[in-house]
Amino acid sequence: MRSTGPKLHIGNYEGALRNWVKLQDEYKMFCMIADWHALTTEFSNTSEISRNSREVAKDFIAGGIDPERSPLFVQSHVKQHAELHLLLSMATPLGWLERVPTFKEKEQDIGGAERVPYGLLGYPVLQAADILMYKPYGVSVGKDQAPHLEVSREIGRRFNHLYGNVFPEFVNIIGDIPVLPGLDMRKMSKSYDNCIYINESPDETAAKIKKAFTTPTKIKKTDPGVPEGCAVCQYLKLYSSTWECQWEEDRQGIRGCMQNKNECVEAVNEFLRPMRERRATLDDATIEDILKHGADQAREVAEETMQDVRRAMNLW
Repeated sequence: MRSTGPKLHIGNYEGALRNWVKLQDEYKMFCMIADWHALTTEFSNTSEISRNSREVAKDFIAGGIDPERSPLFVQSHVKQHAELHLLLSMATPLGWLERVPTFKEKEQDIGGAERVPYGLLGYPVLQAADILMYKPYGVSVGKDQAPHLEVSREIGRRFNHLYGNVFPEFVNIIGDIPVLPGLDMRKMSKSYDNCIYINESPDETAAKIKKAFTTPTKIKKTDPGVPEGCAVCQYLKLYSSTWECQWEEDRQGIRGCMQNKNECVEAVNEFLRPMRERRATLDDATIEDILKHGADQAREVAEETMQDVRRAMNLW
């Protein structure tokens, strides 16, 4: 996960972290905080990158990642990622990178080709290095993100074709990941300022939910609601055990939006309570130890892979 901000929101949790927590019971997992990837869009302001990485690490652990079972590390602490990125870039056709849809979108956001940094164009190569470095069985990914991994898979195949079979082909591990809207029913995003964060106070969460988007046509309590288009009802569906009854009463005009919001506040805060309590126990020294230990474990595996890569490319 990229360290583009100091906090993870419940969309990050539902879209990725919840599934990772389950997977660590079945697999040996490496969990990486991608600070170099953050630089592809945050290159002009790096002052918060390091702090953000530590805060994201706290949210990982608060959300249920066990660093004793699943090494947790910062990308830039394992320099082998940079070496593999460089070597893979030598054999990756430029056309593959220019066709990546997210590159086209971000190129327009930044303001045209002349202002786009090489790092943004080469993002898929660095991503391939991050994945292939650990010769994984699979990569946990959401359904909508799965096509993005195909470039990583193609880069691995091309390397094997040119230099010999070093990288096994990985699979996509797609969990049952719900799409969680933001408070305004757009995609939950820090840039939209429509998020509920793991590490905010119960009062902050309550204030946000009280202002959340509900059915526009439901003016009076007795007006029928449309829970499918209501952000509050979407959160009730995930975090309330009685959501089916709540939805039906909303649809029939038996309950009003304020009742939904009050019950949603209780349900969301209760769900986040154990995460917030775990997070409060993590001081900076503990996080530094965890990240160092995780980087040591990742570096050991990464160096074994790089020996295979250098040997295959006759750079031994």
